[in-house]
Amino acid sequence: MALEELMPLVYDELRVMAKRYLSGQNRAHTFQTTELIHEAYLKLAGGEKKDWENRAHFFGVAALAMRHILVNYAVSKRSQKRGGDRHRVTLDDDSVVSIERTDEIVALNEALTNLETLDQRKGRVVELRYFGGMSIDETASVLKVSPQTVQRDWRFAKSWLMRELTC
Repeated sequence: MALEELMPLVYDELRVMAKRYLSGQNRAHTFQTTELIHEAYLKLAGGEKKDWENRAHFFGVAALAMRHILVNYAVSKRSQKRGGDRHRVTLDDDSVVSIERTDEIVALNEALTNLETLDQRKGRVVELRYFGGMSIDETASVLKVSPQTVQRDWRFAKSWLMRELTC
């Protein structure tokens, strides 16, 4: 199914995902839910044609797109502030990515990139759970592993990232 045909079917779910990222924000911030969805659409539509294996695969790719958009936005905001210190990032199951926490997003992205070089699957687990807001079962479906494997990877990745982010 082409992305143009798929978007009306998944738009509401993408909106929920984007709202989750942006919840709790100051009303004056400039990044809006609709803008995040549209930016993700442009990122998904660009390049080569994609064949979505299933619902979970599509939302996994959408989560990656939103991660890149938020990180790029955070890097832009961070460079404006000239900050460079590391900040604490909470990796709870109900964490929310906040545009006002740009330094945390950048620090998390750098640590996540390092984790992905060591173990790509564990990096994808964090990406899907933290940035994509996916459940253990949804993440397992995207990665084609058992929910127990996702739980183990999630525990390991959280510990590893916390160590990286607090050093």
